[in-house]
Amino acid sequence: LDPGKTIVFYNLKLDVLRGDLGAPAFPGKDFQDRFLSRVKPVYYLRTRQYSRSTSRPPFMVNYQGCLFRSYPGQFQTLLDTGSGKYRRVEGNAVRPALGDFKEQLTEELKRQGVIDEENKTLNFLRTGYKTTTWWEEEREDASDSWKT
Repeated sequence: LDPGKTIVFYNLKLDVLRGDLGAPAFPGKDFQDRFLSRVKPVYYLRTRQYSRSTSRPPFMVNYQGCLFRSYPGQFQTLLDTGSGKYRRVEGNAVRPALGDFKEQLTEELKRQGVIDEENKTLNFLRTGYKTTTWWEEEREDASDSWKT
């Protein structure tokens, strides 16, 4: 193949494939850096659903959003308004890690007063110390091309 030529892929679900790398019968994790990180999504839509307990009624808040991009535009964090529509929360030139995406949605709900601010200890207990997947982390000799 000519390295200067553009190749178009359809319906890849690369995020699912990345999670399996390194497992038995799957390519090694270096496949992420050699190939998968170099694929630029022209149209990207990843939905996520979350739940969060609160100290006041209704005591449980279910919310969802999506990470959207139409190349060459920004990656957009969109919050589901509950009426079948989404509202833009934030735009980024680089793709946020899924933990950052969730935090952007949560911060928007705090701004709206849907959920309350919490102290740092309780916030840490909710999120934990690790909020990224292995391929989103800074690694030596790793490609970060997946972010653009």
